[in-house]
Amino acid sequence: MSAMMISQVQIHDPALFQDYLAKSKDIAGRYGAELLARGRLETVLNGNDKPAPLVVIARFPSLEKLNAWFEDDDYKAIIGLRDKSSHQEMTAWTLIED
Repeated sequence: MSAMMISQVQIHDPALFQDYLAKSKDIAGRYGAELLARGRLETVLNGNDKPAPLVVIARFPSLEKLNAWFEDDDYKAIIGLRDKSSHQEMTAWTLIED
C-alpha cells in the first residue's frame, strides 16, 4: 500500500532550503519516492488562519519505504540543514484504497 509524506513548510533561508530539498529528494529517490506536488498557499478557505505557506507531497511505494527514508543515515545527516532553513510539520499517511 502506498504512503504519502506531507510536509507543511515555513522557509527561513531559501538558499539553504533549496540545498536541503535537492539532497532530500535524492535520498528519497533511493526509496522509490515520487514528488507529487509542491505548492504555495493562496487562500485559506476554511480552518486554520495561519497555515504554512508551502506544502510538499511525496508518494512512497509503502509506509516501510517512507520510514526507511526518514531513518536513513544520509537523511539524518541533513536534518541540521532542514532545521536551519525551515520549520516543517512532516506527517506520514497511508492511502485508503477502496
